Amino acid sequence: MKQLFLHRIRLSWYFGIFFVIYLTLELLLPRQKFETGALTLFSVNSFLYGFYISPIVAAQKARIEELHRIVRSESNSIFAMVLMTKDLPKHLRNQIQDMFIKYISKTAHGSHKGGEQAYEEIISFCLDYNGESKADIDILLEKVVANQQNRTMFTMQMNNKVFSNEWIIMLMLFSITLSFILIIDTGNKFIYRVVAALLATGLTMLIVILVKLSSLTHKKAKQVWQPFDKLLVSHFYRID
Repeated sequence: MKQLFLHRIRLSWYFGIFFVIYLTLELLLPRQKFETGALTLFSVNSFLYGFYISPIVAAQKARIEELHRIVRSESNSIFAMVLMTKDLPKHLRNQIQDMFIKYISKTAHGSHKGGEQAYEEIISFCLDYNGESKADIDILLEKVVANQQNRTMFTMQMNNKVFSNEWIIMLMLFSITLSFILIIDTGNKFIYRVVAALLATGLTMLIVILVKLSSLTHKKAKQVWQPFDKLLVSHFYRID
């Protein structure tokens, strides 16, 4: 999947672009002196913005780390289950391995729903099987069912996202904070205009970083599916 143009630009470029924009606005927008009540609103809004965005950023980073752990655990489980098929007849072994390949491909590079269906097909096959090596298939079924706990954790993490209502609240608090910074009267000294532009840039960079984190496009996120890919490339001989 091609990355969006937003994700191709380095963060250092964003910083420079936003700083120039905000410094220009600082020099052009009319100044406004705020009374005590307005400054209190500004302080409360800034606190809420910082309080709200911090756990969201932390949660997104934690989600990626947890996905790494779960995918790695899932890969180990699949490796162990496929290893159990080594003594099965060749046609039966190949049939089971093909089902696991379909499951991995759907989960990592297809749809999450497709991965669920592929895993259910493995369970159904083991339940309905009545041919040779029935005892070995029953043992495999136990392992497949036991792995459902790990799959439950995987599903929960895949559904753990930043939802639209959170974005609306965060962008509202960000807009109010940014507006206060850009129009507040800090005097005629140019250095204060620079500091205000830097502050506005920093707040905007938090939004940009959150967008990059929530879409899982930073370097660490790209490696989430590496254990699955290694299983497919090595045909279940290696995990990494």
